[in-house]
Amino acid sequence: MERVGPAAYRLELPIELTGIHDVFHVSMLRKYIPDPSHVLQEQPVELKEYLSYVEEPVLILNRKEQILRNKTIPLIKALWRHHGVEEATWEQEDQMKKRYPILFS
Repeated sequence: MERVGPAAYRLELPIELTGIHDVFHVSMLRKYIPDPSHVLQEQPVELKEYLSYVEEPVLILNRKEQILRNKTIPLIKALWRHHGVEEATWEQEDQMKKRYPILFS
């Protein structure tokens, strides 16, 4: 944390929060009260041969249609295991149904 004014500080934010303004006025900051519900449970990662793992979608967050000149492509926004919501990706619905049918049941 770096002081940049009489009541303003620049915080060192993690790389995932690069889109957030890093200078805060003291009046915006509050004392954190610990809450056990804020602690995330560690999820084991099953490593494959050569220390790789398989990405799997766990939830459909949203749906939309991409309209092209002569066709419409249905898309889903997939939340992937071991990734946050900000890393969710838009995927073609028909391809995801073929690869991950359990996601649609």
